[in-house]
Amino acid sequence: DTPADGQRLTELLEDTDAAKQGRLHMTVADLSGGFRLTDAEILVLTGAELFHRSPVRRAKTRTRGKPIDSFTQLTPGDLVIHLSHGIGLYRGLNSIEKNGQHQEHLTIEFDGGTKIHVPASRIQLVQRYVGGTKNRPKLAKIGGISWTNQRKAAEAAVTDMADELLELQAKRATRLGIPMSPDNEWQRQFDASFPYLETPDQLSAIEALKVDMEAPRPMDRLICGDVGFGKTEVAMRAAFKAVSSGYQVAVLVPTTVLAEQHYQSFRERMAEFPVEIRKLSRFCTPAEQRETVKEIRRGKADIVIGTHRVASKDVDFNNLGLVVIDEEQRFGVAVKERLKTRHSNVDVLTLSATPIPRTLHMALVGVRDISNLETPPAERMAVETKVTRWDDKMLRSAIVRELNRGGQMYFVHNRIGDMDDLAARIKAIVPELRIGIGHGQMVEGALEQIMVDFIDHKFDMLLATTIIESGLDIPNANTMFIDDGNRYGLSDLHQLRGRVGRYKHQAYCYLLVSPNKRLTPEASKRLRAIEEYSQMGAGFAISMRDLEIRGAGNLLGSQQSGHIAAVGYEMYCQLLEDAVRQAQKLPPKLSADVDIDLPIEAYLPEDYVPNLRHKIDLYRRMTRIEKAEDVKAIREELEDRFGEPPPPAVRMLELCELRLDAASWGLVSLTTNNRFIVLQYSNRSRMNQLAKTSSIPIRIVDHEKAYIPIKDYDMSDPAGKAWLQLARAALWIG
Repeated sequence: DTPADGQRLTELLEDTDAAKQGRLHMTVADLSGGFRLTDAEILVLTGAELFHRSPVRRAKTRTRGKPIDSFTQLTPGDLVIHLSHGIGLYRGLNSIEKNGQHQEHLTIEFDGGTKIHVPASRIQLVQRYVGGTKNRPKLAKIGGISWTNQRKAAEAAVTDMADELLELQAKRATRLGIPMSPDNEWQRQFDASFPYLETPDQLSAIEALKVDMEAPRPMDRLICGDVGFGKTEVAMRAAFKAVSSGYQVAVLVPTTVLAEQHYQSFRERMAEFPVEIRKLSRFCTPAEQRETVKEIRRGKADIVIGTHRVASKDVDFNNLGLVVIDEEQRFGVAVKERLKTRHSNVDVLTLSATPIPRTLHMALVGVRDISNLETPPAERMAVETKVTRWDDKMLRSAIVRELNRGGQMYFVHNRIGDMDDLAARIKAIVPELRIGIGHGQMVEGALEQIMVDFIDHKFDMLLATTIIESGLDIPNANTMFIDDGNRYGLSDLHQLRGRVGRYKHQAYCYLLVSPNKRLTPEASKRLRAIEEYSQMGAGFAISMRDLEIRGAGNLLGSQQSGHIAAVGYEMYCQLLEDAVRQAQKLPPKLSADVDIDLPIEAYLPEDYVPNLRHKIDLYRRMTRIEKAEDVKAIREELEDRFGEPPPPAVRMLELCELRLDAASWGLVSLTTNNRFIVLQYSNRSRMNQLAKTSSIPIRIVDHEKAYIPIKDYDMSDPAGKAWLQLARAALWIG
């Protein structure tokens, strides 16, 4: 499949008779399997067959998981934050006529029924409120002082926090670590033998961790990503690099079943290299555990994979260089600290299935070493999700389809008492089905054995409680039934659904509801949402509220949650980012935030972008534009998704370009009065320069305002295009 495979085969086979007689030929090609050309006496073999790997089609296309942007899920009635006024209720997107021109506005309602209309071009003033508390916050009073006080308190808290984080970082930077060797030939071969196409996020995460590992300070990197986005491969590359440099690796996982799975995955991936991999868990007999502990002490075990048993006092590493902690949120602080204190100079790589929202990620860049995986693997397909009433015919059809393709399935049922009855009922529908039962009240060791038997395909269906929801990776299990799907929360349903569709096969998830059950409005909404959000990376959208708060809690500590509740999650992250930049003595972040209020008809018409969520997302991105290439990219996207943009949409893009020009001249706002375009500025020298170079006459009247007279120009264009052209001509940078 790759030149590296070819080179390795050449080395392995160079002493054979076929190679010496010149009968062996290597070529790089993408074949599904080998074949024989009898007449020509040629035998063709693929690398996948020789190395006992599954052949994988290297697809070039991929979908991108949506990073969390809390704004795009906005619906009327949701709580929002207006940066100037505080917490209000979003009442929808409305077209309002102003100065004879139509523009779209977000309507926000505050305490006492007061409403404010925010132009779509100023959408950055509004953020969706995510506070993480169960109590609904009070709406702000327009003109009240409580919002200002809450914001000041949050600013003070994040300033202290930024100092604390940077102090931790400085301490870490001064500690001496283990500089690993640069990539050698084996490392390059190991990387090249990955049978899939890496995602761009994986590549940047791998590059970053290799730089960290080669540096003389200890690494402490966090890899975050949704279910099945390729965190394990990143960990394997790091482990292989540590072993190549002569060090041992400890891999900590939360469950025995997961330890067994990682053990198999690491062994299979490193089979072609002389790496000794051992496991330490309840699956090992006491004798095996004692033997493994001895090998660790002697330095004979290169990689040790296990549960918290790996962090026990009797496990003494000969030459530990790297600790990998999987599903970090499921380990107690004590376990992690025990490892870090006993081996203070080792590199630590932490994996978390909680995707960090983009806003928090940006706020912490430069403080914590974080890699966010946002792109799903190329071959992966979205899980087809269906909500349906219990129906024997449908159930039989779905089970038989999975059996016919040699697959396995899960049946989630959360009542242990009647599991045997349910198993008998399913068996009556599909007599040929082999069923295993698993739940948390089984005797010790029995559940693990059931899981192992399921992995070994000793039965077709695992009937289990929600214990299966964390970390199981069984590529052959691609159909799931969730009994009484209406009883589960959104994030639980998403976690459960993440157990299927782990490979390139189409997976199915059926949410079953009793035939006579009346659903509550909330349950109906949840089931509709899980059915709608079934695309790759949907965890970013579905578990948005849950993940934002859980992500914040994991990284920032519980003492900050009060401030998050007061000012909302997104504003908290913005304040934190500003505080970090200030503490690092960096200039404030540049933004093209210019208030433009000209009589221009600029919006995305309803018949052009009919979906409200897409429209708000586009408005949001247009206000975040920071360079001319961004405008070009959005225009190309509009043409690709919706066709040729109509005039109001074109003017919206031109308004974005005008905002960039205005920001580059240090302008704060562009407004109109009867006879002038009014420029408010913050930088007098830039304003003087503009007045000198502009082809349009500009009058500077005082230390903050300048005027462009309009009497000599024809401004009668009904859509206001003349105002746009005049303003752009005045601010044009030659």
